[in-house]
Amino acid sequence: MDEMDLNKTDEDRELEEILKGLKTVIRIIGCGGGGSNTITRIMEEGIVGADLIAANTDAPHLLITKAQRKILLGKRTTRGLGAGAQPQVGEQAAREAEETIRSLLQGSHIVFITCGLGGGTGTGSAPVVARIAKELGALTIAVCTLPFSSE
Repeated sequence: MDEMDLNKTDEDRELEEILKGLKTVIRIIGCGGGGSNTITRIMEEGIVGADLIAANTDAPHLLITKAQRKILLGKRTTRGLGAGAQPQVGEQAAREAEETIRSLLQGSHIVFITCGLGGGTGTGSAPVVARIAKELGALTIAVCTLPFSSE
């Protein structure tokens, strides 16, 4: 305990506890390769104030992703090998990881979902994540990118 803590009254401590309870819990979850890349970029920029989660079916890509928490989607469905640009596979993989997603989003006030809509994992898993966040009562916002026509 430092000198500042010694000078606090019981009322001060009570007020601090109340204020801690008022803190808005923000989580950003990146779905698929594009979403995971966004999470890595946010981590590298040093932006603070939100919990950063990466969710992907591609285990090697998830391994190099920088995030506070990581979810390998579809451990049984894809075995860490990706969704093969098939949104149905990405959706199934997210459904398989629904309990993990729900536990990581529990208590969120705001959930931002980021993904690219050109492959299978982001396209298929983002709606599943959005549904879970909404069911948990979080304000749910998606930021999605479309691939260039050359891609």
